[in-house]
Amino acid sequence: MDQGVTDGLTGVPTLSADGKAAASLKTMDNGSQRNGESSTWSPSSWTTKPIKQDVVYDDRQAVSKALAKLERLPPMVTPTEICKLKKNLRDVALGKAFLLQGGDCAELFDYCESNMIESKIKLLLQMSLVLIYGAHKPVVRIARMAGQFAKPRSSPTEQHNGKTIPAFRGDNINGYDPEDRTPDPSRLVSAYFHSATTLNYIRASLASGIADLHSPLDWELGHVKEEDIKAKYERIVDSITESLRFMKTVGADNSAAASGLETVELYTSHEGLLLEYEQSLTRKLKAPLHDTIYRSASLDADKKDWYNTSAHFLWIGDRTRQLDGAHVEYFRGIANPIGIKVGPSMPSSELVALVDILNPHHEIGKITLITRYGEHKIASLLPDHIRAVKRSGHVVIWQCDPMHGNTFTTSQGIKTRRFSSILSEVSSALKIHKEEGSFLGGVHLELTGEAVTECIGGSEGLKDEDLNTNYMSYCDPRLNERQALELAFLVAGFYRSV
Repeated sequence: MDQGVTDGLTGVPTLSADGKAAASLKTMDNGSQRNGESSTWSPSSWTTKPIKQDVVYDDRQAVSKALAKLERLPPMVTPTEICKLKKNLRDVALGKAFLLQGGDCAELFDYCESNMIESKIKLLLQMSLVLIYGAHKPVVRIARMAGQFAKPRSSPTEQHNGKTIPAFRGDNINGYDPEDRTPDPSRLVSAYFHSATTLNYIRASLASGIADLHSPLDWELGHVKEEDIKAKYERIVDSITESLRFMKTVGADNSAAASGLETVELYTSHEGLLLEYEQSLTRKLKAPLHDTIYRSASLDADKKDWYNTSAHFLWIGDRTRQLDGAHVEYFRGIANPIGIKVGPSMPSSELVALVDILNPHHEIGKITLITRYGEHKIASLLPDHIRAVKRSGHVVIWQCDPMHGNTFTTSQGIKTRRFSSILSEVSSALKIHKEEGSFLGGVHLELTGEAVTECIGGSEGLKDEDLNTNYMSYCDPRLNERQALELAFLVAGFYRSV
């Protein structure tokens, strides 16, 4: 893709050929016209395929301007970081590590603020500490942060004061205010800068010692008041502290291995929904050693490959996983590790076909299957999916998303989830995988470090009438800090009992 080009007379960025294909498509009526079929992949070949959850803008010139700007901006992540994550995910796929992925349902630009960012980092650190202690495995941490703005919606419109208006699609598309619902392409550029700023603060916080295991109590249990949870967590901290004292006594605290106690890797992720944005940040870059080994068939003569540089990890949603669709077409060409949401409507044959398309070279750790069935459906669906993937020969990561299949609306019209249902689905996933000779490689959660009241239940006993106390989500309900830690203890307890 020819990037970084400017008009010689004006200095204004010009749009690449790939960008022009996207800009043309995004201003067509309903996005229904396509430029013809092609078997050759490029960052814009998705424009030849039918697309779901599309956004159509009114102003083609504004779209072209936004995409040209994005094409010139530097990558947010590098191939080296992406490949480091893939190596870690390879360990997860082989049962040597556990994957913890979590964050907001949909980020807002207003969440780009130090306290909110820190609270999520600390919660993921707390949860991973519990999981490491329980499972005796390294934990790979991926945050739903620094780019998780767009959300698929069941309907493109909604009713407001008797009028039909566009639905809120996320801060990178339109505003939550009913008067600000027209899709605005300048929000794509705003999304880049909010993502980059969030990622910069994450990196700075980790480099400054926020994850130092020598002081895990500094991560605080901010909103956790329950004595049982606090006592469990503090027992783990006491055990780790005692181990660190022993290492210091025998002189092992100055070793290279001990330096890993002072920081961690925290990767970023989001749903790859807005393909015009993802395409603009897809760059052909020099492949690190990992990819020259495992993706040699995809590299050109200069050992370069296509990387999405907006995040380390992206996933395809359950609404956009059509085999002949635009999203699958885009995802099949990038070198990043990929998640696939797997819901109740996914036939086993389609699941295998999807993995074949997205991972033709059977790269271990490339694909994470994020199952989201619901507590009452998992027992009838997950076993067949596990068996089908086993027969295919693919080695994937099985990750449980216990959130999306357990959402319902109360009689007061508030969207929520029962904590007991979330626990039930994770418990069932652990049990079923064990019965099938498989293993659960990770969990995928919508959570926040804030003291929200969005999910019913948990040790604090939230009820329907408590939801309005501090319901802050503009989209789906999230676990608060207490509930998230309870869930981590459940998973850790399972591994302790095995």
